[in-house]
Amino acid sequence: MAARFARRLAGFLATLLAASFVIFAAVYAAPGDPAVFLAGGRDKLTPERLAAVRAQYHLDEPLVVQYGRWLGDCLHLDLGRSFKYGDQVADLITSRLATTLELVAYATVLFVVLGVGAGILAAGRQSTWVDSAVVGGTTLAASVPSFVAAIALVSLFGVQLGWFPVTGTGSGFTGTLHHLTLPALSLALGALALISRVTRQAMADAAASDHVEAARASGIPEREIIRHHVFRNALGPIVTMCGLVMAGMLAGTVVVETAFGISGIGSLLVGAINTHDFPVAQAVLLLMVTGYVVVTTLVDLVHPLLDPRVREEARTA
Repeated sequence: MAARFARRLAGFLATLLAASFVIFAAVYAAPGDPAVFLAGGRDKLTPERLAAVRAQYHLDEPLVVQYGRWLGDCLHLDLGRSFKYGDQVADLITSRLATTLELVAYATVLFVVLGVGAGILAAGRQSTWVDSAVVGGTTLAASVPSFVAAIALVSLFGVQLGWFPVTGTGSGFTGTLHHLTLPALSLALGALALISRVTRQAMADAAASDHVEAARASGIPEREIIRHHVFRNALGPIVTMCGLVMAGMLAGTVVVETAFGISGIGSLLVGAINTHDFPVAQAVLLLMVTGYVVVTTLVDLVHPLLDPRVREEARTA
């Protein structure tokens, strides 16, 4: 177990290092010269002024040197200053991160409860109209992009029915839930469809195993079989997929936050890209990648605890 944990930790650090370089290089190669933006535009911009700005912000150094300097500052939790706002990037992210995490948490609850519930329902009613309805509904939900779902939800529940607000995050627990319902639902629709499919298939595979057939032959009630034998054996793939989907939702908030006017890190990233605010864009992208890698690593470590077969393979590996 210790060796497996060490391998996962080494892979985690290597992935973060590679991702950080890709992020820095991609933003560095983006169209537009940050020195021109920092100097206040091209009007009356002299070569001497441009050279002074490059030297002040170390933009005249080679890419590898700039990356090393940026990575060292990140390790000391110094993400630099925003070109646009002049504030510390860490302060900008901290002020918006809670909103994004609330949105992701709400969407996660929705797709886990509804997706797993729909998958269990379909698995217990295979080859019936219930199964067909669940499969058809989830297929439709998966085919709708999040921004289209956001527009449809705003039009129906926000404008026509007036049940939910369409902008802002509200205040207090109930106010936040009320404001984030439509954004969380639009973010969770595609994930809900995926989780329901995975749950249905995992439950069907577990139900076809030999020990489940033996339990049925011994006269154990079907409800007990599903609860203690089928669902427990299907829990590993379900939890793994839920973790992967939740990890990817941090990046998915970009579209939803923009559509609903939510001040989270997704909308912060869009604004940073539009204004060539490179320090903010680099920091937000690094945060998203770090969140994804952390969650997927935790899921990989938890999976053997849920599935005895995987745990036995990990012991012998």
